[in-house]
Amino acid sequence: MRILFVAMANSIHTARWMHQLVDQGWDIHLFPVDFTDIHPDLRNLTFHNFLYYRPLAADHSVRVVGSWPFPRGFNTARRIAERLGPRWSDRAWQLARAIRKLRPDIVHSMEMQHAGYLTLDARNQFDGPFPPWIYSSWGSDLFYFGRLPEHEQRIRAVLGTCDFHIADCQRDVRLARKFGFEGEALGVLPGGGGFDIERMLQFRQAAPISARKVIALKGYHDDNWAGRALVALEALHMCASYLAEYEIAVYLAGPNVRYAAEYVSRITGLRVTVLPQSSHDQVLKAMGRARIAIGVSVSDGTPNTMLEAMVMGAFPIQSDTVSTAEWITHGENGLLVPPEDPQAIASAIRRALTDDRLVERAAEINLQLAHERVADSVVRPRVIEIYEHVARQAALHRCN
Repeated sequence: MRILFVAMANSIHTARWMHQLVDQGWDIHLFPVDFTDIHPDLRNLTFHNFLYYRPLAADHSVRVVGSWPFPRGFNTARRIAERLGPRWSDRAWQLARAIRKLRPDIVHSMEMQHAGYLTLDARNQFDGPFPPWIYSSWGSDLFYFGRLPEHEQRIRAVLGTCDFHIADCQRDVRLARKFGFEGEALGVLPGGGGFDIERMLQFRQAAPISARKVIALKGYHDDNWAGRALVALEALHMCASYLAEYEIAVYLAGPNVRYAAEYVSRITGLRVTVLPQSSHDQVLKAMGRARIAIGVSVSDGTPNTMLEAMVMGAFPIQSDTVSTAEWITHGENGLLVPPEDPQAIASAIRRALTDDRLVERAAEINLQLAHERVADSVVRPRVIEIYEHVARQAALHRCN
């Protein structure tokens, strides 16, 4: 089977999803949505990199095609290509060209606003039958962007054209239908595939959860986008009298959150540690030491960091984006909060700091949920069956 992925090449979620297929003997190709580097965890695939250098991070098992092969002349070659016509510098044309050449059994777009739109543009330039097209919705693809007039029509166009849909939450299964999807829904799976829970548990602190003295905070914040870490920092400031013995570990923080974290530390005397650019393992280690994990956002699907917190025993305080309620029963295995209400978030933090029984019981429930719903041994066979099913459907269609 030959599968062409259209995805963010530097994303850990892309790498983890594709890793599920490495031992199937399939011919795997990746067409990147932009010209960022390739994630170092990607393995055993062909990377299409038109007129760009071989990515520095590419593993030796990654075959790169389309790169400029010489140490000099790269910029000149690109200028010549652009003069030959817009199509030579047009990503959609390049993708359509790759599809014609490869004739993949399946095209799989992972994410909407980059991969989905790009695949649709390539589809519109394509003559003849287009391969079966799977679209995976990630995070805010539909829930946030679907409310924006400048995106709604493009979302409807993608969903009206693609054949199959994989969602990362039940909410988006319903939203896809609302936006005009009439194809086959293939199920709900984590955007990055299954979790290697046994490996993750190596980073989980053995002491009782209630004895942990760390609070992990996801540091995303952008007033024009989804993250609201500054609201969570304000809530932690309100709880300063409860936090003298705790370290607040902020990960994935941008400059604004870094500055605010330093300010809170300075005026309260609290230990606020902003982790440097964090690898996935570093985030897991922070979760594995944390009593509480806070993730606040006005929009998301099923947050991977929430699932990781659940595996690692950290008590989730998570914004309520409808999708999170598919995992968290408020007051039982976590607390759901309005993302722009620091008072409500502070109240949830105080409860999680003072109710040891709640925190310990939640850790038991969440680890069981993770084993049942996101373990690699559960998810990976479903993923493989999805591709085999789509290939069978395509073969039946050709026969008819």
